[in-house]
Amino acid sequence: MLEHLFGSKTRVKLITLFIKHQEEAFFIRELTRRIDTQINAVRREIDNLARLGLIIEGVGNEELPTKRPGLKRKYYQINAKFPLLPEIQSLMNKANFLMEKRLDKDIVALGTVSYLSFMGSFLGQKNSAVDLFIVGIMDAEKLKQLVRKSENELGFEINFTCLTPQEYKYRKEISDKFLTGVLSAPQHVVIDVLGRGGESSL
Repeated sequence: MLEHLFGSKTRVKLITLFIKHQEEAFFIRELTRRIDTQINAVRREIDNLARLGLIIEGVGNEELPTKRPGLKRKYYQINAKFPLLPEIQSLMNKANFLMEKRLDKDIVALGTVSYLSFMGSFLGQKNSAVDLFIVGIMDAEKLKQLVRKSENELGFEINFTCLTPQEYKYRKEISDKFLTGVLSAPQHVVIDVLGRGGESSL
């Protein structure tokens, strides 16, 4: 979607990554790894974004497994003073919301879903243990493939947890700390046939 507006899927991935991690600086090698894209494409788009002024460039030490440890390398970070940053961030958030709506349909198509919620990175929260929480019965491998595909489109890692109804019920009964934390965290609930407490249909 956004690649049609910005002209490049790699550019969209990079902008998304920089906006979601505005306090972090990235070396080229790390960017290549984080968005799973060839280094030449990353370099090209980084140059474009730097010329535009959306990102700024610095020089620092990068830990490299080479014969020249501590070699000075260029790093890049979002330009917090870029005049159109709020507008771009808003556009990215709206695009992620549309992607989220498509993703929930794709997840439902994989099996029977009793509970589905988007959390963490989808809500702009960093370092969340869970970004996508599912209770249902589905093909685990197909779900994993769908999540990985979505990561490539969104430009950030998706931490997901999928429990069967039986697993959910057991964890609920023993007051499992992980489940309690997930249910109490801010989230956008898309499907909930359990009721927020998850008691009714199990």
